[in-house]
Amino acid sequence: MELLSTSDTDLEKAASALAAGLLVAFPTETVYGLGADAFNRSALARIFEAKGRPRFDPLIIHIAALETLWIIADESLLDKITAKRLSILSERLWPGPLTLILPKRKEVPDLATSALATAAIRFPSHPVAQKLIRLSTGAVAAPSANLFGRLSPTRASHVKAQLGDKVDYIIDGGKTQVGVESTVLDLSRGVPRVLRQGGTDMEKIEALIGPVEVSCSPPSDAPLSPGQLKSHYAPRTPLVLCKSGGMDAIPFAPGEGRLYFSQPECGEIITERARVLSETGNVTEAAANLFDCLHELDNLSLEFIRAEEAPCCGLGEAINDRLRRAVH
Repeated sequence: MELLSTSDTDLEKAASALAAGLLVAFPTETVYGLGADAFNRSALARIFEAKGRPRFDPLIIHIAALETLWIIADESLLDKITAKRLSILSERLWPGPLTLILPKRKEVPDLATSALATAAIRFPSHPVAQKLIRLSTGAVAAPSANLFGRLSPTRASHVKAQLGDKVDYIIDGGKTQVGVESTVLDLSRGVPRVLRQGGTDMEKIEALIGPVEVSCSPPSDAPLSPGQLKSHYAPRTPLVLCKSGGMDAIPFAPGEGRLYFSQPECGEIITERARVLSETGNVTEAAANLFDCLHELDNLSLEFIRAEEAPCCGLGEAINDRLRRAVH
């Protein structure tokens, strides 16, 4: 494993590595991704091996130009309504933390899509991710750069700690901005459906294309999208979830860590075993800090972590989704 900077020279080196079938972890605006050429079957297989990821869990293919969409998605299989929705969403919300599920072209390897007839596609807004994708093959499959089911990485150090030499290169782009994964929207089955809450508010989507359904739990172990499994995004330390404000009256137990959404009413937190996602209760700031704080608490050798739910609005929905899946 080699750590790289975001310099032009290092990005060119990383892009050449991707084209050669190697694995490169890189920053996006959401979390760090573990990238491989989306059309290289051997490289795709290495992603699953490095993460310990089951083959039934599909990957997200990242692009850095809208025209690249059509080497992955099959435009001929879109009806007029779906094509119109896609046009609006890609124009208004791409680049950004939104993944779209679309019918795929037959050339896309089944390994990238878990043999589904659809592909998950995203155009990230992070400039490093965009440049890396453009310099390499134009289409990079990249799940989060962590061990399967564990906390997503928001720093290069998180990637190194979990994957180590299982990845060939890690590009250190600092802490990610959004901090939770992209929202996944299925456009392939009639009524649009959110399959994973994430970095794009549902309200923004509905303002553009009208009402959407929410279906974040897959049938058995056959997810249509990443991040749908019941247990996911989990620290090694057991996590207990509490309603908003529900921790204030509970005394600290020995070996307990705490994750508050906002500054608690009980006043100043004096323990080193507690973190606050946002002092002012801002859901955007809280989402950006979620995995970072969980990583810190997970490294304190605690017996358990008690976490507080966020308000059910905007990115608060994504925060709560990650916390619920982290309970184990």
